[in-house]
Amino acid sequence: MGRILVVDDEPDLRFLLHRFFERAGHEVTEAGDGADALAAVRQSYPDLVVTDMMMPVMSGVELIHHLRADPATAKIPVMAVSADCHLAVGADVALGKPYQRAALLEAAERLLREGRGTT
Repeated sequence: MGRILVVDDEPDLRFLLHRFFERAGHEVTEAGDGADALAAVRQSYPDLVVTDMMMPVMSGVELIHHLRADPATAKIPVMAVSADCHLAVGADVALGKPYQRAALLEAAERLLREGRGTT
């Protein structure tokens, strides 16, 4: 099982994602925007980042850019979960909202197992 950071500005969606991943046996932390997520990543590297794209303060696009630009975080797999998947440049997987729970968990498991560049 892995350590997953869920990033979304909508508390209800964060809660839902948290529950899905937690029930699948993962350790889950949360952030409400990209800036908080970047701080959380630097404090404790997750095995996977699951992020929305459109958020205040720092978007998912900017978060992914910062993660990929830093050699210490460049290899962390990123799954974008967004209504606007075309914004998910740099993400390893992009799932549109609404998504199927099974597809979400399957993609997360694959990224946790195989890492970046596998999907």
